Amino acid sequence: MKTSRFSFDLPPGLIAQEPAAEREAARLLVLDRATGHLSHSAVRDLAAWIEPGTLVVLNDTRVRKARLIGESASGKRVELLLLERLPDGAWRAIAGGLRRRGGGEPPRFAEDVAAQVVGDLGEGERIVRFTPPIDEAYLERRGHVPLPPYIRRADTGVDAERYQTVFARRTGSAAAPTAGLHFTERLLAELLNRGVRTTCVTLHVGLGTFLPIRSDDIEGHVMHEEAYTVSAEAKAAVDSARAGGRPVLAVGTTVVRTLESAWDGAGLREGEGRTRLFITPGYEFKVVDRLFTNFHTPGSSLLVLVSAFAGLDRVLGAYREAVAQRYRFFSYGDAMLIR
Repeated sequence: MKTSRFSFDLPPGLIAQEPAAEREAARLLVLDRATGHLSHSAVRDLAAWIEPGTLVVLNDTRVRKARLIGESASGKRVELLLLERLPDGAWRAIAGGLRRRGGGEPPRFAEDVAAQVVGDLGEGERIVRFTPPIDEAYLERRGHVPLPPYIRRADTGVDAERYQTVFARRTGSAAAPTAGLHFTERLLAELLNRGVRTTCVTLHVGLGTFLPIRSDDIEGHVMHEEAYTVSAEAKAAVDSARAGGRPVLAVGTTVVRTLESAWDGAGLREGEGRTRLFITPGYEFKVVDRLFTNFHTPGSSLLVLVSAFAGLDRVLGAYREAVAQRYRFFSYGDAMLIR
């Protein structure tokens, strides 16, 4: 299929630049994927749209302050987006303006930390080694919230809280699992009171999630690998829901990819794994029955996944309705429930 089919017209003014005043204040577009019927609601009323007995699965990854800003020896601004710390202490990073060191002084970051490119992985991704080595404490002190480029402003203290889910536990993401940003402790309690159970898996968001499709055909796109973890509790909850015929609702595309990657035909595989799963139209979903998600960028693997779940024509029709009704789009935008 042509990548151009997964596109839509979006006025720039609908790209959310700030989070809503409250997490639950976002609007909610509900799509019945069987009929195509659309309903307008609000995230604060999400519980009314979910059947008792449903299992809601969340991604509990925590976003690290993965963006570092430094300066080259010539005074040029240098930016790094750290993706993953490697066992030897080096980092996978997006470092588009840097190449392997060929002499001269390496760029410097806060606290006189030097960065040297020691490997090239393609797609602008490098292996970077810091001297002295840096850790999560350094990133918390000196790093910036890795807001996506369509948010055209510097990060603030507000982002340190709001670009993080309330259930974030396991640090490792270079971007937020944005569907989860809408949830509050109140909403989670309301779901529980209505007989909706929740559980968490972990997928650390990296290039596999946010790298755009650059090929003319979606079949030419290769997903980058991302790490995930399925706990014993999550395995038991999902296996029980599947065996009992109860719906499984994934909060976000990262949860969809985790659950579908970890399914072995009889149940979820417990433990750590890595996935390159690219879900495209025609894919047969094994685990996920419902999807709560944000609105995604044109031509992205995320929009392709949502289209595989609900049908391309129905999804694009829903997006056109969202544009007409002036919903807010992307990471800090409004949400969509597909039933």
